[in-house]
Amino acid sequence: MTTAWWLEPVAPVDLVVQQQAWQRQQQLTKPAGALGQLERVAVQLAAWQGDPAPQMQRVWISVFAGDHGVAVEGVSTVPQAVTGQMLRNFANGGAAISVMARQLGATLDLRDLGLAVPIEPLPGVHHLNLAPGSANLLREPAMNAVLCRQAMQAGRQAVLDALEQGTQLFIAGEMGIGNTTPACAMASVLLDRPVAELVGPGTGLDATGLQHKTRVIEAAVELHRPDCRDAFDILRCLGGLEVAAIAGAYLAAAQQGIPMLVDGYICSTAALCAVRLNPGARDWMLFGHRSAEPGHAAVLQGLGAEPLLDLGMRLGEGTGAAAAVPLLRMACALHNDMATFAEAAVAAGSAQC
Repeated sequence: MTTAWWLEPVAPVDLVVQQQAWQRQQQLTKPAGALGQLERVAVQLAAWQGDPAPQMQRVWISVFAGDHGVAVEGVSTVPQAVTGQMLRNFANGGAAISVMARQLGATLDLRDLGLAVPIEPLPGVHHLNLAPGSANLLREPAMNAVLCRQAMQAGRQAVLDALEQGTQLFIAGEMGIGNTTPACAMASVLLDRPVAELVGPGTGLDATGLQHKTRVIEAAVELHRPDCRDAFDILRCLGGLEVAAIAGAYLAAAQQGIPMLVDGYICSTAALCAVRLNPGARDWMLFGHRSAEPGHAAVLQGLGAEPLLDLGMRLGEGTGAAAAVPLLRMACALHNDMATFAEAAVAAGSAQC
C-alpha cells in the first residue's frame, strides 16, 4: 500500500451489467424514461453491484463525531459540549438518525474522533480520541498532516468494517458543533468562490452572527490559502476530524466498490475534497438531498450532482441521505419486479400513450 493510500485506483464499474440493466428498462411496461431518476438509479446500482437485479437491503450508516477549535470564535449558537451529548443521544437511540436507521433496518455505526468536552465510554461507540477536536483554523491549521491522515484512516476503517458485513450502500453522517464553518472555508477554496456566497446560519445564527461568521471564515481562508497547494492541504488546514474521516471513507468506498449515498453540506464538501484527491471516486456517488444551507447548491454544482430529494432539510447526521434510501429500494423493486411487455402480453406501443 502506498503512503497516500487514497491515490490508489477506484474499483471499476461493470459496464456490461449497466447495459443489460438499461436494456431491461426499455422492456418494462412503461414509456421509456417515464420513471425518471428511479430508472437511472436502478441502472446505476446494477452497474455498481455487478448484478442486473440490484438489491438494497443492507445499508450501513457511519456517523463521525468531532469538535472544532474554531467554535471558540462564536460561529455557532450551540456550546461544544453538545457534540458529546448528541453522540450519547445517538447511542441511546434518541436522535433523528437513530430513528431513521431503525426504520430502514440499517446498521448505525458511531465513531468518536475527538471531543473538546470528554464523555464516558458509550456502548457501541468507537472512541478513537485522536485529539480533543481540531485546532482553531482562524489561528493555525485545523490539523497537522499526521492527524489528518489518522482521521482519513478512521473513515477508511469504517468502510472496511462495512465491507466485512456485506453492505450494499454506505452513508456517512457527521456531528460536530461549528462544522459548517470548516465546510464553508473548504468549499470557498475548492470552488474558488467568495465565502459570502457559501456561508449559512448553521444552527440558527441571526444576521449579526452570520456577518461575524463570514468574517471569521474569510480571515481563515486568507490565512491558509498560501499553504493550500492541493486538496489534502485544504482538508488539513481548513477541515476537521470528522470531515477528514468522511473524505477518507468516500475514497475507501470507491476503492472497495461500495456505492455511496452522500448527505448534505458538510458531507458533500468532504465528497468534493475526495474527488479532488482521486477523481474516480465520483463514479461511486449518489446524492441524497439538497440542503437548505446556502452553500450546498454550489458544492453540488461543483460535483456535477443532482440530488434525489429537496425537503428543506439541514440537520446533518446523515439524515438527508437516509431519507432517500426508500427511493433506492423502490427503484430496485420496480426494476426487478415490473413485468416486461412480453411477460404482460402488452404491445410495446400501447405503453407510449
